[in-house]
Amino acid sequence: MLKLTERLGPIDDDQAADSLTLPFEMRTRGRFKATTDTGHEVGVFLDRGQVLRDGEGLRAESGEILRVCAAVEPVITAHIEAGLALARLCYHLGNRHVQLALGGGDAGTGWVRFPPDHVLETLAERLGARLERHAAPFHPEPGAYAQAGEGHHHHPHHHGQEHAHAH
Repeated sequence: MLKLTERLGPIDDDQAADSLTLPFEMRTRGRFKATTDTGHEVGVFLDRGQVLRDGEGLRAESGEILRVCAAVEPVITAHIEAGLALARLCYHLGNRHVQLALGGGDAGTGWVRFPPDHVLETLAERLGARLERHAAPFHPEPGAYAQAGEGHHHHPHHHGQEHAHAH
């Protein structure tokens, strides 16, 4: 079993001997076992708190390099008018501390992508979004308190209360 212990940042396909396709939830972990896309077992032993990003390289103790790929998984993409409507949707979803991917659409629209959740889906529809239930790679925003390629760092809450973060 390869023991993956070093993050390399973004790499090109031709730099990797193999790839490791993982859903977002697995890419948030620092320690886990998995199987590469060619069927080899690996153990991942990285610092916790940093999300593995699509296209990132990992080096094994023995020197082999693997490329992380974001798996296609069930997601909800909420399409909505750009501007205030999109900002309002992002505010209300973000206020629930859910992971969100953001993007622009055609003709003055935007979208917000999140994992399936009936409560969030109902909220998005009430705010005027048209929902698309489909499968796609999930690439949420890293967050304002994280450096590029890093995960969540705790930050002070100035609204008079502390609360847990479910990531």
